[in-house]
Amino acid sequence: MLQQFDPRNRDIVVNVNGLLVHRDQAAISPFDSVVQGGDAVWEGLRLYGGCIFRLGAHLDRLRRSAEALSFAQIPSQAAITQELARTLEANGMRDGVHIRLTLTRGVKITSGMDPRLNQSGPTLIVLAEHKAPVYAKSGLTLITSRMRRPGPEVLDQHIHSNNLLTSILAKLEATAAGADDALLLDGRGFVAETNATHLFLVKAGKLATPRTLACPEGITRATVIEVCARQKIECEARDLSLVDFYRADEIFCTGTMGELAAVTKLDGHTIGSGEVGPLTRRLSELYRELTATEGERVVA
Repeated sequence: MLQQFDPRNRDIVVNVNGLLVHRDQAAISPFDSVVQGGDAVWEGLRLYGGCIFRLGAHLDRLRRSAEALSFAQIPSQAAITQELARTLEANGMRDGVHIRLTLTRGVKITSGMDPRLNQSGPTLIVLAEHKAPVYAKSGLTLITSRMRRPGPEVLDQHIHSNNLLTSILAKLEATAAGADDALLLDGRGFVAETNATHLFLVKAGKLATPRTLACPEGITRATVIEVCARQKIECEARDLSLVDFYRADEIFCTGTMGELAAVTKLDGHTIGSGEVGPLTRRLSELYRELTATEGERVVA
C-alpha cells in the first residue's frame, strides 16, 4: 500500500505565506521553525465537489494546537479559508483533492530552539494534491508496533503537531513486516491508534473506540461517533486491549486521508470473516453520503 505519483500533480501550485508558486520553486527558509525543530501544527483536509468537509472543525483544531504552543499572530479562519480557495482555484481543483495545511511558528532571526527568536509571525503552507483516499477498501493488515504513543504527561497528543517521528518509526516497522500500517499502544498498554488513523472495533453489533488519551481528537472519528448516535448504533469510547481487537467481529480505521477502511488482519489474527464487515460497509456509505452533502464551499 504505497501511494503512487499522480501525473496531474506534476505542475501544481503551492501556497507559501500567500505566495503561489510551482511545486519545484516552493521554498521554506532554513531558519523556519518547522526546519529547526519540527515546530509546527497541521491539518489534513479533503475537497468534495468544491466543498471542504468539516473545515470549521479542522481549523478549530489547528487554532487550539497553535494556541497550546503559544504561536503569535495566528491567522483567522477567514484568512486561512481565503488562502485555501486561492490555492485550489489556481490549480483548477474541485474534487478528489487532499490538502495538507501547515502552520509553523515562522522564521527565526538566528538558528536556535528559543521561540523568542521568532519575531515575524507564522508561516502558512497550503499544499493541495489530486489524491483519492489512500487505503484499499478490500481490507488492511496491521501489526502492533514496539513504539508507544506518549500520554499528556510526556507530550499531549491533542496538540496536532509536526512531531511525527513516533509514527514514522512505527510505519517503518509495518513496512518491514509486510503490513499496511502499525497499531500503537499507549503507555499503559491499551490501544491508542495506528501510525496514521484512529481505530474502531465491532463486537455483537456494537462499536467501541479507544479514548483519546494518547492520540489526537480525530475529526473523522468524531463524525463516525455522530453518525452512530443518529442511527441509534451503540458506540462507546473506552480503554481497549489488543485482545479486544483480536476478538472483534470487525475493525476499521478512520482518517481524512483514507476515510473509513476495514482492517482484516492484525498481528496474524484474521478479524471476523476476514472480509469487510456489514457495519463497516454501512458506516462507510453513510460517511460518503455526508461528504457529498455537507461541507464549506471554497471553490465554485
